[in-house]
Amino acid sequence: MSVTEIIQALKEKSNPANLEGMRRFGIDSSNALGVPMPEVRKLARSIKKDHALALELWKTGIRETQILASLIDDPKLVTPQQMDVWVKDFNSWDLCDQVCGNLFDRTVFAMEKALLYSSHTAEFIKRAGFVLMAEFAVHDKKADNEAFIALLPVIEREAWDDRNFVKKAVNWALRQIGKRYPELRIAAIACANRILQQNTKSARWIATDALKELSAG
Repeated sequence: MSVTEIIQALKEKSNPANLEGMRRFGIDSSNALGVPMPEVRKLARSIKKDHALALELWKTGIRETQILASLIDDPKLVTPQQMDVWVKDFNSWDLCDQVCGNLFDRTVFAMEKALLYSSHTAEFIKRAGFVLMAEFAVHDKKADNEAFIALLPVIEREAWDDRNFVKKAVNWALRQIGKRYPELRIAAIACANRILQQNTKSARWIATDALKELSAG
């Protein structure tokens, strides 16, 4: 399928009512068609992997085609430069999370970029750093514990940031790391207790919420 054919296919599945729902959840709908995600994923399955097409789809700037790009791209062909270009286009939490969870966390550069983005000043690029940590903890079954323990000081360092979409991602990363294995749960709980001692509003929320989940397990 060509880019034009894909956009037409998506438009046929669009529903303007979905745009209002997106706005209620804090999703930027200015460049969205209002296509339900199951329809986007269904289309991705029919296209299969196509790196060149993914790059062209991303350039459209349309939310659904960009998410589709993340679904059909081949993580083995993704470059660090491509990741840096795409994150600059993140304008809402859902696009950030979809791209990180569908594609970026499966690249060999995932943790390198997670560390790089974690200190960025832009809200959604910084969020991407911690979403990558969370998704990596869920999807990479072969990574050793040391890889995740090395991320905890970064999580602790950035717990001060009270921007909503950043602090929620920091919290998410901490919880997902802690849920992998008992050793990581202990390390994550210790990290949460150190974060609690920072005594900022953001740090208190991140730590308290994480401790509630990790201590219950």
